[in-house]
Parts: sequence; structure tokens; C-alpha cells
Amino acid sequence: MENLAPLYVNHIQEQSRRVADVLAREQLQGLAIHSGQYRRQFLDDMNYPFKVNPHFKAWLPVLDNPNCWILTNGQEKPVLVFYRPEDFWHKVSDVPESFWTEHFDIKLLTKAEKVADLLPKNLDGWAYIGEHLDVADVLGFKSRNPDGVMNYLHWHRSFKTDYELECMREANRIAVIGHNAAREGFYKGASEFEIQQQYLSAIGQGENDVPYGNIIALNQNAAILHYTALEHSNPAQRLSFLIDAGASFHGYASDITRTYAFEKNAFDDLIKAMDKLQRELVELIRPGMRFTELHLATHNKLAALMLEMNIAKGDKDALVEQGVTSAFFPHGLGHMLGLQVHDVAGFANDERGTHLAAPAEHPFLRCTRVLAPRHVLTIEPGFYIIDSLLAVLKNDGRSALVNWDMVDTLRPFGGIRIEDNVIVHQERNENMTRVLGLN
Repeated sequence: MENLAPLYVNHIQEQSRRVADVLAREQLQGLAIHSGQYRRQFLDDMNYPFKVNPHFKAWLPVLDNPNCWILTNGQEKPVLVFYRPEDFWHKVSDVPESFWTEHFDIKLLTKAEKVADLLPKNLDGWAYIGEHLDVADVLGFKSRNPDGVMNYLHWHRSFKTDYELECMREANRIAVIGHNAAREGFYKGASEFEIQQQYLSAIGQGENDVPYGNIIALNQNAAILHYTALEHSNPAQRLSFLIDAGASFHGYASDITRTYAFEKNAFDDLIKAMDKLQRELVELIRPGMRFTELHLATHNKLAALMLEMNIAKGDKDALVEQGVTSAFFPHGLGHMLGLQVHDVAGFANDERGTHLAAPAEHPFLRCTRVLAPRHVLTIEPGFYIIDSLLAVLKNDGRSALVNWDMVDTLRPFGGIRIEDNVIVHQERNENMTRVLGLN
């Protein structure tokens, strides 16, 4: 993407500004941000797949190289310690030459254990940022992931730069290609496993490249919120398909969900109604509102939908207040999105990390933030037939509020989730997923 280079200039300047600000506040000299290192599988000579430290990839799109470091004080040109060993067993990463390399003083590291030679001689005022605290101990870092620094960085990371927004648009574009391929596979009779392979092939990413394990669920499997089993055989009857799958671009994630019915029926009508509900929720987003308000609005809209579709009976407010809608929609409406699929600071009220708790009756929320321009969120209302949750309703005084015949009709289809990725702007909301044509 040719337009990334000019956007990256402002991105790296913003990263440095944030570091300079938090170092002055926390009275530190600099940050040593570790990309991470391999973890060996127990009783084996192979490693687990490498996942880079998100604080490292916030600076640059080096995603697959362990033992790298960024050294920054926010004032001078940041140093990239780039690991390039002499190794004939594995492919060695090339010395980077890309749109971002001119913004770093690059120093090559051939042996991971020799990194101390390239670190500042006196680390007393430097903070280690990373997961390998044993490495930090050996190197002599006294400050490791200090709360003041982490809370600050997490808070500001939720305000995406133009470079980050462009990366996330591209991550959506890639994922939409995969979703279209997966939908076609479903209607042509592919199994869950086959649909997964078709999705990955279409986007050109492997299972360890995508930001999370894809959910590819046929029929009742769609009622399992984090279903990842991927059956190789087809069900006796093809009824429904739920796909929750994303893609990565330069370390940034997309996270998209769609649900399909194999035939035109009551479940297909419900999908269309849920799609309309989801679009209405996106339109409600405004800077200054708490995400919790959107979640509560979802339950009110879902109660009205359940009455309209003859799934529930009685009063809309009673369905919400007595927890009936929660039994059909037990998860949160969405979450922050960025370098991680469930991005940081979803519960933060300020850069000090003050916690904004979720309402007691909605404990599974992943976000309670006051929304602001440059936030990126998922909006993903759902409706599911989860027998363990509905059994509680059926056995207490709320049973009369549910049309159990309709529940029985819908049970074989599993459930519905519709999820888009949305950028909050001052005067509008940008639905990256819909703009790209995925309906």
C-alpha cells in the first residue's frame, strides 16, 4: 500500500510523543520494548508459534522475528535491535528495507544472549516492556512493565492514528474476501473444515497468521459462542452457517461475523431482522456516550424483536429486566479492536487506568469506555438457542415469557451473530466492513 509511508511519518511521531510524555511523568529515561522470544513445547524440541508483543508491533510491522528490541526515549531516533542469527537450520529474516526503516537506527543482533552489548550501559532509568520477565531479570532491568507506563500506553493506543486506521481498513478488505469465499463454500456443501481451508486460501493467511481462531459453525454448532472444533464430515441436513473470522495486516486485526440460512425460512427471517438491528446500533454510536449505553439499547431492541418474531410474550421491559433477553444474548455487544482482537483499555476511564465496571447484570462485557473519535470497535449483537441457559428460564417463573414452540423450531439452527468493525469519527461512523460490500 503506497499511501502508508506518509501516514507512518505521523504515526511514528505520535508514538515518540507518547513515550516522551509518559517518561517525563513517570521519571524514567527510556523504554526497552522486547518483541518476545520462542517458547519451547513441553518435553519437545519444537517451539510454540511465535506471537509478537503488541507494544512492539505498535511501532513497526515486524511480526515474525523474536529477540528484537526497540529502544526509545521519545526524543531521539528510536533504535531497532534486529535479530539476524547465523543459522542454516531455519530461514533467517532479511535485513528490513521498507517504508518504515528510515525512521529507526537499526543494529543487527546475531546472538540473542549478547543483546546486553546493544542496550544502554546503565539501565536504572529504563523500563522493560514485554512478557519475559526472566530475561529482564538477567539483563538487570529494575523497572518492568510499570503500571503507570502500561496504563498510559494502553489508553492512548485506543486512539488510532491515520496509519493504523488505514491498516485496519486493509485488514477488513482482506477478511471480506475470505467471508465471500466461505459463504460460497457453505452453499456448495463444504464441511466446516473445508470452509476453513477455503477462507484461509482466499485471504492468503495461515492459521497462525489470522488474529484469532476462526469460528466456522454449521447448524447447532452456531450456538457455541467460541466454537473451533471444525468438523470434517457434513451434517445430515444443512440448515445454517455462522462464520466469525478476521484477517491481519501489519499486525492489525479485523473481526467480522455473518450468519446464513441454507433455505428461506423463519430462521432466515430472523437473520434479516438481526441484521437490521445491528445496523441501527451502529447508527446510534456517538462520541461521548458510554459503550454500556449501546449494550443496554441492544437488549431493548432485542426484546422488541423477540416479541415481533413470536419468540417471546408479554412486555418488552419485563423481558429485559427479568433477564430473558440475556439468556438469548449472553455476551457483550462488542470490544475495542486494534493490534489485538480484544484490544486493551476497554474498561479504562482515563490514562491512569481508572476502571469503569460493567453493570452487575451484564458481567460479560468487554468494553465500558466513553467513546471518542478514532476509537475502533466491533458491534456484534447475537441471538442463540443455548439449552443450558434456557433451561433456567424454563424452570422458574419466567417460563411464560417465552414461546417454547418457536424455540424448538429455531434450536437446530444454533444461533445468529452479525459483527462489523466501526471507526468512530466526530461527525459520523465509518463501518469499514459494510463499506467493502459485505452485507
